[in-house]
Amino acid sequence: MNHVLCGLAANAALPSELVDRLIAVADADIAADLAGRGDLSHAQAVALASRVEESAVRLAYEGRLTAADIDPAAQPHAALALLYDRAGSPEWARLLAADPVFERREKLAACSGLPFDVVETLAADSDVRVVAELALWTTPEVAAMLAGHPHAEVRRAVAANEATPPAVLAALITGEGLPPAQRCLVCDREETPFVHDPQCPRLDCDLPPGASCDGAHESTMHDMQQAALRNPATPTKAVVGFVDHPSMLLRWALAARPDLPSEVCGRLAVDAAPGVRADLAENPAIDDALIRALASDRGHDVQRRLAHNPHVPLDVLTHLAGATKIGATLLPRIAAASPAEVEELAQSPNPDTRMLLAQRRNLPAEIRDALATDPDAKVVKSIAPHPGLSEAQLRAMVDRHGVRVVSKVAANPDATPALLEDLTRHEPSVQKAFREVARHRNATAPALLACLADKQARPIAAGHPALPPPVIVELLADADWQVVEAAAANPSLPLAVVSDLVP
Repeated sequence: MNHVLCGLAANAALPSELVDRLIAVADADIAADLAGRGDLSHAQAVALASRVEESAVRLAYEGRLTAADIDPAAQPHAALALLYDRAGSPEWARLLAADPVFERREKLAACSGLPFDVVETLAADSDVRVVAELALWTTPEVAAMLAGHPHAEVRRAVAANEATPPAVLAALITGEGLPPAQRCLVCDREETPFVHDPQCPRLDCDLPPGASCDGAHESTMHDMQQAALRNPATPTKAVVGFVDHPSMLLRWALAARPDLPSEVCGRLAVDAAPGVRADLAENPAIDDALIRALASDRGHDVQRRLAHNPHVPLDVLTHLAGATKIGATLLPRIAAASPAEVEELAQSPNPDTRMLLAQRRNLPAEIRDALATDPDAKVVKSIAPHPGLSEAQLRAMVDRHGVRVVSKVAANPDATPALLEDLTRHEPSVQKAFREVARHRNATAPALLACLADKQARPIAAGHPALPPPVIVELLADADWQVVEAAAANPSLPLAVVSDLVP
């Protein structure tokens, strides 16, 4: 791989004539970067697609190529990309439906708007993987037709398709009204009864770990039920009976559904599996009483997931903030807090609660400024990236809390060039701060030169346009290929150097 040319291919300042020269010598790696250029003309896109078919796929998906630009026989993957976007020719679909390479027929089966004769051909395909892919994405009418397919893998795909009619999903999940499945991927390949060893040593085996069949295709049927439980189109009445199912995975899938009756939620709240209770805790279907009951559940991840429930009361959230590690994230309930609730949270005696509020980036100025002077470092760390803070406020944070807030101060979009330079000289140094400075729009040459000394920040700094051109040129010979590509993609790389580098 020529990392210099790959970087140049992504260089936003590359003149059009040099783009043409790169297209003429492009391999798959260079073409991948060229295809991502926003200034690529239609003629250049066609030339690049003709040279490297892999790039044609991306260009087609992004609408940079038309049907007139593609030869489906020579560029089948690009043709499939246009068909996926419903911009290809129906004749292409007929051609690809008979393609001897099953992966192409499988990709075709995922396309919408196919002619009905092509759909019929794919539904009768000799490879069940093609039929299953069709079942996963097809229309309600075709999904209903495939629900009675003799192969259980096709039924599993129908159960996952959100376009499948609710009555059909109910029949799949209960088995009522459908003939029994005759085959599955397990009994297609092995004599039954068979249980696939999770540590299977065969390199050519692609059966899932634990896949089994005793003649009833149980593992595939179990997967089909799980897919139907996760499908929002499956009627509530058809799923509630799984609340006491012996399979934890099925109860787990049920717990995430937002349409559960309160009595079902109550039974899942005392499930023996903490994963089931954790999914239920984040479910907006649970009521206030259940939220409060789960707030004291010490099962793995239950309290953290409950904190992410959009309906959790603020007093419960305050309790959860001190009881579990939520992390630096903006919780849905915090994001939706009213102005009065924001003031209440800002005055909370619990610093963990104030820290959660500080994750908001649209706080009123007076609350933002109050949190910026909070005595607790974790609160200040959360508020430090908030826009609108002055240089004096940011410097005061560093003076009070030191290394605990340096990287977050460096991430503030309003951090001044002088402040960024000072942060790179902070003692003791903070490695993450160098990465933040290296990507900051206000970073200066002295700050970036300091960032180059840090191994992880070096590739980021190499691509910053404020880096001095002579330094960028030196970095083209760096031992780290990521640094080389970033330097070559730097728009401040002198044009004369660029011209000499392009064959």
